[in-house]
Order: sequence, then structure tokens, then C-alpha cells
Amino acid sequence: MKSLLIRNARLVNEGHEFDADLLIRNGRIDKIAGSIEGAAAREIDAAGQFLLPGLIDDQVHFRDPGAPHKGSFASESRAAVAGGITSVMDMPNTHPPTLTLAALEAKERRAAACAKVNYGFHFGASHGNLDTVAALAPERVAAVKVFMGASTGDMLVDDLPSLERLFRDCPTMLLAHCEDTPRIRAREAQWRARYGEDIPADQHPLIRDAEACYRSSSLAVSLAQRYGTQLHVLHITSARELSLFQPGPVTGKRITAEVCAHHLYFDDGDYAALGHLIKCNPAIKSRADRDALRQALLCGRLDVIGTDHAPHTLDEKARPYLQAPSGLPLVQHALPALLELVADGLMPLPRLVELTSHAVAERFAIAQRGYLREGYWADLVLVERLAVPRPVDSEPILAHCGWTPFRGRQFRHAVRTTVVSGQLAWNAGQLDDDCQGLPLRFVREARC
Repeated sequence: MKSLLIRNARLVNEGHEFDADLLIRNGRIDKIAGSIEGAAAREIDAAGQFLLPGLIDDQVHFRDPGAPHKGSFASESRAAVAGGITSVMDMPNTHPPTLTLAALEAKERRAAACAKVNYGFHFGASHGNLDTVAALAPERVAAVKVFMGASTGDMLVDDLPSLERLFRDCPTMLLAHCEDTPRIRAREAQWRARYGEDIPADQHPLIRDAEACYRSSSLAVSLAQRYGTQLHVLHITSARELSLFQPGPVTGKRITAEVCAHHLYFDDGDYAALGHLIKCNPAIKSRADRDALRQALLCGRLDVIGTDHAPHTLDEKARPYLQAPSGLPLVQHALPALLELVADGLMPLPRLVELTSHAVAERFAIAQRGYLREGYWADLVLVERLAVPRPVDSEPILAHCGWTPFRGRQFRHAVRTTVVSGQLAWNAGQLDDDCQGLPLRFVREARC
């Protein structure tokens, strides 16, 4: 790994903004100082642009293995570094699903061969592998994922005895996708009777409504409180659910919550133009819900921001409602979209860094990442403040699916440079194919 010196940057780190140079040697941050003398193998003049810790995305679906027409670790990690994301944690609902150690090891080998980002993997829970989950070493995986609703295949775990066993015995953090399946199925039947098979896209948040989310997320929180589980509830979408979570910093919490970039950016008024392109589970809901989520970020009821990057082809998205899959490609544009909140004065930039880097590293106990600190791995993103907003459509789409829900939008910031484990991965609109992400290391003790 060659040395790299970034000069004249505006560093944003641990609640502060300050001007400094940053030197990288052997993959790590060697020095941060107001002015660093001497030469490096390569220098970049930041010219006052923001230098942030690289984003750590706590949930992505890179579709690898099993769906190469949607994406792979090679394609989606390239899109991620173009978007300033330096580390990801991949979800287990691949083909085959990550329900065994053999499947986990196969995914690790695939990522090691081609990932441009650092990587970790969530392990899946099902009715048939609860003994395997209970025996996991806590540091072996990023977390264990349970679909308490809205899953496909054999990864749905929604009967109470199995959930009680999982919450009691899971040796590490448990991630929950929370939607109430019986309510969703009943409402789908009602809407099918009204509309037939081609239900309008804007009915999605009425079928998968706030009540379906609250029923499931409140159950997850109550089980975690009963059994002392380390619980992280994914992609909160409704104002009502926010009452389940305590405000304050992530450190020391046993129950935390995530919100995703698209639920902070879009609302139900966007279905008219975007239709199934923004169909996702849980659904994008009302503007009031979106605004409540934004406010909850400021007080700490929501602890981290992720993407839930989940690409599908345009042909798949063009199907009628009941056949159109849920999920959006997001890793390339999540950071510029989130920076719109900063540009609009809705969130301070240091708080955004906390939610996308610091807090993720703390919650998942990731060793030596997520901060701009001497001795830590050099995972960095240099953000350019644009004099004129740039249309999203003017840039190539790097996700394999070839589309973005942000088409037709403009952003006021752009990712200029991304450094992954000390390697220049993206710079001035160009990928560096020599970059290779590293496995994340999780530092945890066994559950008492």
C-alpha cells in the first residue's frame, strides 16, 4: 500500500470540523496535523473540501451468490466506493441463503476475490438452524438477521416459540426486519379484491402500513427486553415506532434502531412519478412519517443510517404490483442524497458522520474503523461541494441493474475521492481496479 497525503482538507470527525492534512501509510492513518511536511507517493489537494470517515453500511443485498442478473460483490462494491461507502455488511437472503457456516465461508471467499469495499456478513436465522445460531462465536459474523415478516423462502421466523428461543439464545446482536405478516396478507387480499392483480403502486404503504410495522417491532422490543437481547431493528419507517426506542447516544444501548436513506428522502407523494422503482419493504410512507424520522435522528431515537441496497432489474420492476419485487439500488447515491439534508439545514454534518460511520462502528463493535484517528484503518471519503447542482443522470450508474430511483434529481455535493483500507478506490470519477477491500473484524465477548 503506497503512502497518500491529503492536504488542505476540512476534516469532519467526532463532532468537530477543522482544517488539517492527513497522511496514510501502510493502509492506516499515520498522522493528522494542521500541516504535514515531507512527501508521499501520492498527494491530493482537497482545496478545503470535506474529508469524512468512509460510510459503513450496516445492510446491503449484493445478490451474491445466486442472482448475477441483479448484481454481485464485484459490481455493487464498485458502485459503493463511487458513493463514498468503504465498508458493508451483507444480508443473508442470497441463493443459497447464509444459514450454514459453509454458506458463510463461500460468501467470504467470493468477497475476498473481488470486493472493492471492506466487508462483513450477517448470518440468517430460520426454523431449521436455531442450534447453529446459538453456537455461533460472537465475533464470527456481523450479526444474526431474523425476518419477523416479509421474507421469501425459508427465512421467515414469525411463530412465538421460535422467536422466544432465538431472542433467548442468540449469542450476538440480533437484527430484525419487522412487519406483521398476517396483517399484510389480509390487506393484500382486500386490495386484490378491489383492484385485481394490478394494484396501484401508491397503495403499497397502505397494504404494508404503519400498524403492520408497529405490531412486529413492538414484539421484537418486548422480546429483547424480556431476554436481555442485543437487538437492532432495521429500516424504521413510521412515526409510531419511534416511541419504542430511547433517545441518546448509541454507546451502552442494548436496543437500537436504523433508518435508511430512501425513507429519509422520499415520501408517498413520490409513487406517482416513480411507481415500483421505490417499492420496498417496509414501504416508504407519508411525509409526516418521513419528517418524524428526520427529527428522530437529531435526538438519537434512531441510531444509524443504512441503505438496504437491494437491486432488481427494470424489467422486474415493470411487473404488476404483486409480482414486482421490493428493493432499490442505493449505495452510489445515498451519501449525496443524505447531504441534501445537510444542505437544507436539517442536520449538521458532524451528526450525519456520527450516524453513518462512528455509531455504526460502535454498535457493531468494528475494530479500528469508523473514525479519523491516527492508527486506524484509512477509510475516507472526500466530498466536493458543487458550485452548481449536478444532475444524477449526468453520471454513469455503476450498479449492475443500471438504474437509480434518483433519476431526474440534482445533488449539491459529489463524492470526489474514496479511500478503502489505505487504497485509492475512487478518484475524480475513476475506479481503481487494484483496490481490494478487507474483512471487517468484530471485537465482542460472548453473551452472558
